[in-house]
Amino acid sequence: MKRSLFNSLIITSISLSSLQACAQPEQKIPLDASANDYKLELVSEGIQIPWGMAWLNERDLLVTDRRGELRLIRDGKLVEQIVKGTPKVHDEGQGGLLDIELDPNFADNGWIYFSYSGYEGDGEGYNTSIMRARFKDMALIDQQLLFDGEPNIETTKHYGSRIEFDKQGYLYFSIGDRGKRDVHSQSLDYDAGKIHRINSDGSIPKSNPFYNHKTTHKSIYSYGHRNPQGMAMHPETGVIWSHEHGPRGGDEINIVKAGANYGWPEITYGINYIGTKITDETSREGMEQPDWYWVPSIAPSGMEFITSDKYPQWQGQIAVGSMKFGHLVLVKLDGDKVTGHSKVFEGVGRVRSLATHPNGDLYLGVDGVGVYKVVPKS
Repeated sequence: MKRSLFNSLIITSISLSSLQACAQPEQKIPLDASANDYKLELVSEGIQIPWGMAWLNERDLLVTDRRGELRLIRDGKLVEQIVKGTPKVHDEGQGGLLDIELDPNFADNGWIYFSYSGYEGDGEGYNTSIMRARFKDMALIDQQLLFDGEPNIETTKHYGSRIEFDKQGYLYFSIGDRGKRDVHSQSLDYDAGKIHRINSDGSIPKSNPFYNHKTTHKSIYSYGHRNPQGMAMHPETGVIWSHEHGPRGGDEINIVKAGANYGWPEITYGINYIGTKITDETSREGMEQPDWYWVPSIAPSGMEFITSDKYPQWQGQIAVGSMKFGHLVLVKLDGDKVTGHSKVFEGVGRVRSLATHPNGDLYLGVDGVGVYKVVPKS
């Protein structure tokens, strides 16, 4: 055997051994017992990537299309006209027009909040920005830029970015590590790899955990995150929950705590996409353990606590979209403890977003298709 071929075989053998050493046991997500009790009813096609959804009232659903368009579904039909006045977004890679959320006092003040990959921050490139505006006559008016992530960077991935209010009216939003895990997530000098908390007008609460630190970005609420694309307030406790993408495995669900470090990339249950290790550690003192994690990755997106009487078997659970496997995941809870998971709607596609109608109906935004409503089978 020639030496070069022999060396190649040795290297291949070592590489395979390395990959096998990094392999982790896979979790099998069982089919939920209610899987045959509900079906999906297609409401609207024509929205390519329905990243976020928000009900303005019982008739009107606003949906962000990641390519930069804001669309209105009225009385179950997609309005042909595109909403005017949306911010300029960097529509490339994972960037674009992202999440949407209503002000808790929307009925009185009309404010709607958006996250997007914007150009406003310092330096070349783009980062996650937060804007609020009002909706009138198929246009956004009174736009106010509340936050621009710093510094800008020319990568086009890991923007986060979900938005959620708590019961005190604080606005939480996530920014992913922007693909620079070894620089951003563990440093309080960067906005990336964090969950932030601001007031609804963009000012920063003095009760934020790092407000009195001289050099730290004062909006930071928690850090050590990879790419959180799910966020929801627990309907009873008012606590903010989130989930985030791991790499190859290691997607996490976390209860968001003030000042907490969630460990990325120093600790993780995931590995690199090529199969090599990121770290030998899955835990470390001073770093939070996930409340739940998935191996392999399900590519979670969207997050909704189920409280509606329309779905009695699902009440008290969390609905999470699985973009990788193309189904909806139901996360079971006992108080604030995750106890298991199951799946429904296998094969529906990349579930990107979730929203609950004022009457309790659950809606799913699915990439490449549009918007579905979950209805009982007759």
